Amino acid sequence: MKAIYLDNAATTIIDSEVISVMHNAALENYGNPSSTHQFGRKAKAAIENARKNIARHFNVAASEIIFTSGGTEADNLILHNAVLNLGVQRIITSKIEHHAVLHTCEFLEKSQGIQLDFVQLDAQGNVDIEHLETLLATSDKKTLMSLMLINNEIGNLLPLEEVCHLAKKYHALFHSDTVQTIGHYSLDLQQFPIDFIVASAHKFHGPNGVGFAYFKKGFGVLPLFYGGNQEKGARSSTENVAGILGMEKALSFAIQNLEKDRNQISEIKKYFITELNHHFETIHFNGFSADENRSTYTILNVRFPTKNDLLLFSLDMAGIAVSGGSACQSGSNKGSHVLKEILKDEEAKFTSIRFSFSKYTTKEEIDFTIVKLKELLK
Repeated sequence: MKAIYLDNAATTIIDSEVISVMHNAALENYGNPSSTHQFGRKAKAAIENARKNIARHFNVAASEIIFTSGGTEADNLILHNAVLNLGVQRIITSKIEHHAVLHTCEFLEKSQGIQLDFVQLDAQGNVDIEHLETLLATSDKKTLMSLMLINNEIGNLLPLEEVCHLAKKYHALFHSDTVQTIGHYSLDLQQFPIDFIVASAHKFHGPNGVGFAYFKKGFGVLPLFYGGNQEKGARSSTENVAGILGMEKALSFAIQNLEKDRNQISEIKKYFITELNHHFETIHFNGFSADENRSTYTILNVRFPTKNDLLLFSLDMAGIAVSGGSACQSGSNKGSHVLKEILKDEEAKFTSIRFSFSKYTTKEEIDFTIVKLKELLK
């Protein structure tokens, strides 16, 4: 059976060059970075060099990068520090953020008594900038905005310049879950003054279980858990040397080939949209996922003109891997909280599928997927 992978927003295939780097690290760089002997010093030097190289891609200092187990831990580290360490009393976010942000904010509201406000969204899932400014203007409490740069389910792009302008105007801190951004878009943090971002290596053809948090210089960092005082006290746990070096290689490779990969993947997405519109009547695209200027080139969220609860399973049986929403909720019967928030009740009854692409996606795979969709939805 032909295997087609169209769930790259969940995780990506690891590049062979990354596997090679990790393999060599496991064989040759197995020392504990906290050890003072030559094996430990070699491992420490390797991760500090990786930190510098990663920081360079974002035009920030190496000391502002903290290695984590991925985006979820990085979001938690940032949000907990904002409240417990930086004196934030109020968080403004949206109801279609990743649960790593939403659930953490809800926990901080209950446990720390912070004020939690949700910015309004339009019918396409875009942040209402006027309402965001109203929220910022109506309170003197120290505020953090937490708004993702690219929505992981519908692919909408945040109007970054406008949000950064409001953060500066109202002296608010700005955190963005950039998991779907890193490795796919360039991000100069001197040009866009975001205070906190996060990354997860497996979203850009790196390994699972490793990522980083960026804390703008001047913010002290309290750890989420205690032990060995690694990462200059910001994160206790022996560093994942092979994972960090693999992430560095994956990010370097992604940024080096950014324009070429973006053009290639954009063509795949446009071709898929054209084919879907040609073969299916009254098909809809959730959010702005079909708009090349207002969504990422890697995600397309499709609402079919039918209700088919087994479509995801049937596609899987045909060898096509896709998602009905965030893969982080796989196994859950709750459905997509993002689509529930932006779709009308009548629209939400129909079956929606998230297709997400990578540089390894081919037109032949898209053609095969169209054929199978026609068979299953005839």
